[in-house]
Amino acid sequence: MDFRINGRAVAVDADLRTSLLDLLRDHLGLAGSKKGCNQGACGACTVLVDGERINSCLALAVQYQGREITTVEGLADGDRLHRLQAAFVAHDGFQCSYCTPGQLCSAIGMASELARGVPSHVTADLADHTIALTRDELRERMSGNLCRCGAYNGIVAAIAETFGDDGRRAHGQPEPQRQEKAA
Repeated sequence: MDFRINGRAVAVDADLRTSLLDLLRDHLGLAGSKKGCNQGACGACTVLVDGERINSCLALAVQYQGREITTVEGLADGDRLHRLQAAFVAHDGFQCSYCTPGQLCSAIGMASELARGVPSHVTADLADHTIALTRDELRERMSGNLCRCGAYNGIVAAIAETFGDDGRRAHGQPEPQRQEKAA
């Protein structure tokens, strides 16, 4: 099977029944994505496929041949952390860190959904293509990623800082400049 994983072409000889998670961990040594529940309920295995988040424990690897797969190992640029990873550190968005790779990939996928105007269960106006990243919207969209340690306040703060509470950063729009008052 041929894949593009973290920007690199990869060929793997594996059983066609191999899950994407097992392919990443057992065949390629990319152990960032975790096997939590192995039932798609915890989100620890979340990876990005063509920018969309999926639970890799539920996906057969063969389904994703030729597509761009991004794992947590592919988020940083060399030694420079992705801005979301840096925000997780700054806001203590982790404790044991078991769920962190899935949280990171899911949050990046969530920002892409917002940018495309994909509504969630709590989106007020389903016809609005500019969705604000409110705390309710953020928590709803991240509800598929569980943290046994309960580091949710830090996780939410890191995501809100990175992608903006009002969605401007998720949509690629510049942040408003603060006006300095003359003394």
